[in-house]
Amino acid sequence: MHQIQCKCGAVKGQLNKIGTSNRLICYCTDCRAFAHFLGKAPFVLDEQGGTEIVQVSQQHLFFYQGENLISAVRLSENGMIRWYAACCGTPIGNTMASRKASFIGLIHSCLDRQQMDKDFGADVAILNTDTALGQAKLKQRGLMGVLVRFIWIVVTNRINGRYKNSPLFNSSGLPRVTPKILNTDELDKLKSAV
Repeated sequence: MHQIQCKCGAVKGQLNKIGTSNRLICYCTDCRAFAHFLGKAPFVLDEQGGTEIVQVSQQHLFFYQGENLISAVRLSENGMIRWYAACCGTPIGNTMASRKASFIGLIHSCLDRQQMDKDFGADVAILNTDTALGQAKLKQRGLMGVLVRFIWIVVTNRINGRYKNSPLFNSSGLPRVTPKILNTDELDKLKSAV
């Protein structure tokens, strides 16, 4: 079990089981734009603009307080759904628009930092380094392992039907809240922020 909480404590939840997981730092411009959208870049991004993420099955995620405070945004019409606590702007995680892709990439800022090595392992993949900030570019590592585990999470949950047990999607398979969709100008502004 791993505790999940927003910065102000109004939203609380837990992973009832960890199962297969990926731990990674993503340096893509979309992850960076999400942090800027929330006004939380200093708390979410590392010095080169990376976001630490843990990918797990959505079925293991459970909210026991403040579920009504969870909001969502999409950086574009076809973008991922990026979930956050509306009370304080703490990012929670990223999902695909369909619950059939049953993973969630939980953002480190809602996780228990002291338990991350124990619960998710100390091995952290480094991805999308071509868009990292700064002169000294990081070397990408761990992509193949991340892909294998990601496929395992999605395929096994699809086969056993557990993808339907998401706290973020309703029984019809729609997001529990309607995500705000950013327009091109809004996204360009966020991506140009450093």
